[in-house]
Amino acid sequence: MQKKIKRTAKFIKKSSKTAGLSPGTLMHVGEQKIDKARITLTRYDQERLEEKEFQRIEEAFSHKETPPVTWINIDGLHEIAVIEKIGTHFGIHPLTMEDIVNTGQRPKVEDFESYIYLVFKMLKFDEKTGHLSAEQVSLILGPHYLISFQETEGDVFNSVRERIRKGRVHIRKSGPDYLAYALIDAVVDHYFLILEKIAEKIEHFEEQLHVQPTPEILQAIYDLKRELIYFRKQVWPIREVLSTWQKTESAIVQEANKVFIRDVYDHTIQVIDTIESFRDILSGLMDLYLSTVSNKMNEVMKVLTIMATIFIPLTFVAGIYGMNFKFMPELEWKWSYPVLWILLIVIFCGMMFYFKRKRWL
Repeated sequence: MQKKIKRTAKFIKKSSKTAGLSPGTLMHVGEQKIDKARITLTRYDQERLEEKEFQRIEEAFSHKETPPVTWINIDGLHEIAVIEKIGTHFGIHPLTMEDIVNTGQRPKVEDFESYIYLVFKMLKFDEKTGHLSAEQVSLILGPHYLISFQETEGDVFNSVRERIRKGRVHIRKSGPDYLAYALIDAVVDHYFLILEKIAEKIEHFEEQLHVQPTPEILQAIYDLKRELIYFRKQVWPIREVLSTWQKTESAIVQEANKVFIRDVYDHTIQVIDTIESFRDILSGLMDLYLSTVSNKMNEVMKVLTIMATIFIPLTFVAGIYGMNFKFMPELEWKWSYPVLWILLIVIFCGMMFYFKRKRWL
């Protein structure tokens, strides 16, 4: 029962903490995944790169207007004071800050005059349990800065960090809008890795179904199908986010970078299509399991029916001559017993020949 409740909690986020509070009130909604918030700074242009880790968020404020790109990353959303200081210094709307600390947000994009707010889900797949877990990532995209908020340490952004460190020309000479694209693209690319792992599980289920279908396999297929529904729930809104972001007229997003947003939009559509295909395949596997079990049951019933049909006339004959009537001529006959056996064997062989001719055997 407890396991079912945990599975349902993935689809329905509790919001009772914020019930009755005024809009813009900051209260962390979700699971606290780390003890202390971690603040890192990455500042770069074509010629230089600077990476730092701060103990206090105020230390990063001096880099707000430093061109061309300042990337501030916050791991841990439970320290409300840190979020408030960031919001005050960067002029972030109270409703945006409320959305940042509420981890049950649906992926979306909001265009303000001084910044663009994006929120999406970073997913992880546990191959042992076959379960997906989601982490909310929020981005505040400004003219010269990008602030990212994550629930915990560890992400899929290492490839982006390596590109910055290696001095790749395009990302080092582009603005924070390209960096925001690169982060979302890294998340979407990680979706493909998850799909590959799910594809391997589906292949394993197919092999098991052909060898020996068991109720445990059916349950595993059902669980994976639920995970795909959850996967689709997290990915589907990103399509709307990218479409809206691509069409924005904000000066923060350069026109030349919109082609990259369209590219990651196409990748998202491909992920969604693949999820739908996997759901159809799993539905087919469930039908295959049920039909396989039904066919095996039919084979068992067929054997039992044929055996019963064969023994009905034999039992009838044996029942007649098993009666204790006194005046039965065959009972006094010397060859009654062997003739009876011959009759039973003839009936058995005749019925077997008939069944084979009808291809029932």
